[in-house]
Amino acid sequence: MNINDFIVQVALPEHRVFAEEICEEMAESAKARGTGIAKRSPEYVAAKMADGKAVIAFHKDGSWAGFCYIETWTHGQFVANSGLIVSPKYRKAGLAHAIKEKIFELSRQKYPKAKIFGLTTGLAVMKINSDLGYEPVTYSELTQDEEFWKGCQSCVNFEILKMKERKNCMCTAMLYDPVEQKHDAAKKFAEELHKNPTLYERFMSIKQRLVLKSKPNKKGLKSLFFLFTVLFK
Repeated sequence: MNINDFIVQVALPEHRVFAEEICEEMAESAKARGTGIAKRSPEYVAAKMADGKAVIAFHKDGSWAGFCYIETWTHGQFVANSGLIVSPKYRKAGLAHAIKEKIFELSRQKYPKAKIFGLTTGLAVMKINSDLGYEPVTYSELTQDEEFWKGCQSCVNFEILKMKERKNCMCTAMLYDPVEQKHDAAKKFAEELHKNPTLYERFMSIKQRLVLKSKPNKKGLKSLFFLFTVLFK
């Protein structure tokens, strides 16, 4: 099975019949990973399809294969590509990357001036984001819209986020800024992740130690943004 076995397209209103299945799979996936997600109803997902703010993937046999949608924050200044999910039977075929590329393209078309961001603990998503031009950033560079941060309440790490006054948590913040070109450091980050995935484990291990300190060293937390450049020396 490879990516040529799938159709990845902008979702249409008639695709709402898959909304319940998509939401169920999102919840099951989060449960399996031991993390939380901003829970969405089938009605919410269907509305994204109707508004042309979602991407859906199908196997060539017509079965649902994957999904992702667009959310906007701070009056359209920030965009998040949320709810990325691939059906378990179609994973490891490169479909997540294809969906992310399509939703990124759709986001750029609809909101060309917006900053596109995400929070993730997953190596695969970090690789994809890096390929698209996202860079690791501090939480202060993300939207400060209260509604966005409410979505973290269902995450198992929400208490850590509160303790850190929303300045840090276990997720890595990544941002694509259309005004700025991708920095050399970010390019190197993407290249090294592909060549040596164990660097990600080192990155997350150091991040976890810094974040979970009862009295974190402010200098250490601030330098986390630049940690990946140190790892690659």
